[in-house]
Amino acid sequence: MENYQQKYYPTILKGIHLVILYIFIQTLVDFPLALIDYYKDTEYLYNPIKKIVLGVGSVLFILIYGIKKSKEPVLDIFPFKLFNPLIFIPIIAFLWGAHNFLDLVNEWVAKVLPPPPWFWELFNKIFEGDYGFTGIFLKVAVIAPVVEELIFRGLIFNGFRKNYNGFVAVVMSALLFSLFHLNPWQMPATFVLGLLLGWLMLRTNNILAAIIGHSINNTLVLLAVSYYDQMHEHPIYLMERPKLLAFSAFIMGLSIILMYFTSIPWLRRNRKKS
Repeated sequence: MENYQQKYYPTILKGIHLVILYIFIQTLVDFPLALIDYYKDTEYLYNPIKKIVLGVGSVLFILIYGIKKSKEPVLDIFPFKLFNPLIFIPIIAFLWGAHNFLDLVNEWVAKVLPPPPWFWELFNKIFEGDYGFTGIFLKVAVIAPVVEELIFRGLIFNGFRKNYNGFVAVVMSALLFSLFHLNPWQMPATFVLGLLLGWLMLRTNNILAAIIGHSINNTLVLLAVSYYDQMHEHPIYLMERPKLLAFSAFIMGLSIILMYFTSIPWLRRNRKKS
């Protein structure tokens, strides 16, 4: 893949380097604090001030570093072309159906590679906020999508789609996005989400569309975790699994068609303006 005539930052190898650098910066602080918490029964790792300072600091560093390396205008790296907002309706439906299939995949992964207790502890910590449900929503459905999309569908995807064809750009950015989460139990879901968001960037050429799509996904996960019992009392979840999966497949297929058609007119208009 690195045999292309590459002129733009980042290439695949440089994209990997950027993700590793981002993880390294966070680990440099998190790992010592995790050890202190483990041996002294403290909670420095989850201190709100530490999370804000490290989160903002590491993201700003990566964005500034990447923008300087790219040497391109900021609006080229993070484009804001017009797009049809109706596309979010089929996106919601597609993600709902995809989550039903991913539940099955996650069960299979957990059987092959049972997650350790610490993983579930860390996973549950994601949905614990210092300011109740509002704090959790801001962290999961606002801050995380903005940060991750600026890096993955902004900096990284911008270079990938200029150095490679659209298929390679979408798949490789999704793979890096999946690997970034550093655990095999989240990788199927994050990979599928990465594919959808990469495709969405190709169709809309708008970083805001990717951020909103990511936010929708995280909101659905948050609601599923917070209201699991209530949701699974709904008649649709009382269906036998094969029927639920068949219905989900139908919804996903219909959603893909609708996503395609809701993005065509605006895509053509943007191309004429370019």
